[in-house]
Amino acid sequence: MSDIDRFRPEDRRGVDTLHRRVHGADAADATRFRWDWQHRRNPHNALGQPGIWVAREGPTVVGHYQTLPVRLSLKGLEVDGAWGTDAMIAPERDRQGLDEALLRAWDRNSGAVLAIRLSKESRQLLDRLHWPESHVVPALVKPLTRRAMRTPHLPVAFNRLISAVTHPLVQIVARSRPLRAECEPIRRFDHSFTALWERLAPKFDLSVRRDSPYLNWRYIEPPHVRYSVVALKRQGEVHGYAVYRHRHEPLGRVTMLVDFLVDPDDVSGLKTLLRWVDRVAAAEDSDKVRCSVMHGAFRRVLRRAGYFNVKSTLDVCVKVNAVQVPKGFYDDTDGWHITGGDSDQDH
Repeated sequence: MSDIDRFRPEDRRGVDTLHRRVHGADAADATRFRWDWQHRRNPHNALGQPGIWVAREGPTVVGHYQTLPVRLSLKGLEVDGAWGTDAMIAPERDRQGLDEALLRAWDRNSGAVLAIRLSKESRQLLDRLHWPESHVVPALVKPLTRRAMRTPHLPVAFNRLISAVTHPLVQIVARSRPLRAECEPIRRFDHSFTALWERLAPKFDLSVRRDSPYLNWRYIEPPHVRYSVVALKRQGEVHGYAVYRHRHEPLGRVTMLVDFLVDPDDVSGLKTLLRWVDRVAAAEDSDKVRCSVMHGAFRRVLRRAGYFNVKSTLDVCVKVNAVQVPKGFYDDTDGWHITGGDSDQDH
């Protein structure tokens, strides 16, 4: 019989060993590289210890469930929450219910539990536990060059034909447009971004708290990935921000719009941020800009700015335990502000 409890410092070696056994040496090394940033430096980790639930048999770690603590805002009302991942179970203890026991322990002790990019097995487990349904986080793409329309599974000749046919449309969508406010690249989020969050938090039905300590931890300090940040300003006052990065993919270069924050009613402000990202993407010779955005008002602006929906591989499930949520909260997610930068998916 396994004992399940919170992570203790002496569990570190056992957690590392299990990770190496299940996912291999490279994955274990990557986890160790991020360990201090992900756990101890997280500004919303009140306990100061990694948010990991551990299954032990004597001194041996036979399973663990890693979480990422956050503050979750429900129209400005904040509760302690955490993003979860798939449980990691020793091969000889697989299919013995340890994954369910670990998840139940996390659920019982959290004000809100959130899971993103669920595996089929995890979704089946959540169904057995009667969690709310998962929701897709829509993915959108804006083409910038004729190469943007290439598809990996099509032959080269078909890709060339598609590029030629769609090129006139891409030229229209990708043309440069003027900025309507000041955009300033920044290297750190100061206290004005906390003030921005405090003003905007009540406008979102659900969102992770995006104050300056969290934003600096999430986008400025990570050791494993580098982001760029631009601030939207009017008369010296901060009205929003966007986080982006560039990366190579098999069929071209992509600019990822990782996260952003602006008043949902500030259409002009969001368009300005999007146009800034278009410009830096073009300067980096990116073929497209890609993002994952859940909020309905934001998605409408993105579509008017030349983005179109593509198949999404990102889904999210949320369960709030600390307070009673309104009827229909889990069904209508257009007011949820979730992006590809939430959790630790972008790495």
